[in-house]
Amino acid sequence: MALFDDNFLTIEDAQNDVAKQLNQIQNFIAAKVDAIVVNPVDTDATEAMSKLAAEAGIPLVYVNREPVNVNKLPKGQAFVASNEQESGTLETQEVCRLLKAAGKGKGANIVVMMGELSNQAARMRTKDVEDVIATKDCSFMKIVQKQTANWKRTEAADLMTNWLSAGVKFDAVVANNDEMALGAIQAMKSAGISMKTMIVGGVDATQEALAAMAAGDLDVTVFQDAAGQGQGAIDAAIQLSDKKSVKSKVYIPFQLVTPANMKKFMSKN
Repeated sequence: MALFDDNFLTIEDAQNDVAKQLNQIQNFIAAKVDAIVVNPVDTDATEAMSKLAAEAGIPLVYVNREPVNVNKLPKGQAFVASNEQESGTLETQEVCRLLKAAGKGKGANIVVMMGELSNQAARMRTKDVEDVIATKDCSFMKIVQKQTANWKRTEAADLMTNWLSAGVKFDAVVANNDEMALGAIQAMKSAGISMKTMIVGGVDATQEALAAMAAGDLDVTVFQDAAGQGQGAIDAAIQLSDKKSVKSKVYIPFQLVTPANMKKFMSKN
């Protein structure tokens, strides 16, 4: 995204291509835009993005995905998102509670589906899972499989099918996002596994995920306020372009979503 002098907003899609995204940023800089807002394809490439914008003196705001240099952002740059330490933590704590409620508090196996490993959110959400399991209250949980499905439903379905074919035994699925949780559910149902006996968690509270929750297939998700992040990023870009002070990190809170409170999130994503 780029904000121009006449308040015109141009949006470009990098199509998950790092080189293309860097080229788009270079084009925005050449066009002398007032500010750039970017959701980085690969968070490991953000140092190059920060350097380009800083050298050009153009404000840069990262949104949703945390740049690797988040604690050393140049002047005139900011990061707006939700604190990923909350996402996987809220999800896994609820899975822990549900396992205990199901009478599996003395020992439970879980499988973890990770997003793209180049993405900071995937790495952080997975660490959240591991950190929760390391606590006394949830130490009865054991990770028996942990692999990436790259945020995608189809890859998650294939991964789950492979686990089931290999005879992997587990009591819960903890996915880094809803799409992978839905893929896992699809594969398990195709294999004849009842969702009444399986606990599944995701992150994002998408409409399809909430529909799966209403159907009794998904047990927990975590609402990520995409609209709030977008608004916060644009607000920060405008303020920076006006030479106003902006916090280098602006967090929009995650919220736990369960069957008990899901109705209030139905129209939010």
